[in-house]
Amino acid sequence: MFDPTHFENLKVAFENHLYDLDNLDGRITIVHRSDRTDYAVLSRELSVFFQLAGQPDVTAEVMLAASLEDLAGEILEFSSAVHGCSLILRFYKRVVDPSIQCPQIEQALGRIWEADVHVKQKLSFVYGEEAEGYMNKIELQFKTKISEDNMGEIAPFLEHVLHTLDVLIDI
Repeated sequence: MFDPTHFENLKVAFENHLYDLDNLDGRITIVHRSDRTDYAVLSRELSVFFQLAGQPDVTAEVMLAASLEDLAGEILEFSSAVHGCSLILRFYKRVVDPSIQCPQIEQALGRIWEADVHVKQKLSFVYGEEAEGYMNKIELQFKTKISEDNMGEIAPFLEHVLHTLDVLIDI
């Protein structure tokens, strides 16, 4: 028998918090969930997509990922490895005027999140439907990995995500 990895324990913790926000608190609606193992590169990935209840205009995605190096370093107890998982946060929002809305989004995210995140916005549209605006995929990549030591930070982290959703709805 082996101990569960950081990924498995964090996965359960994130799912519990998110499903409680959906089923018990009614603050969010989970719209999609993906739990993948990529056997070609031996990696794990969990993504949960959700929206504020009754607010379908902006969707958040919390993604937890562990690479082969992450998993092997932890299981084999390599002292040189930084044990943990990558955390990526994405928001999906339709924008009509990117020259105004994208800078507003970047400024709002800068006020909400700490300086140790990298923000990237990627605009796309379906050909022939450009008049309806662009889909903005807003990605926040955290520079440090998380582990079981960060379990107590999940609830405050998710509160920041909910606050970000609320702010993005108004932009």
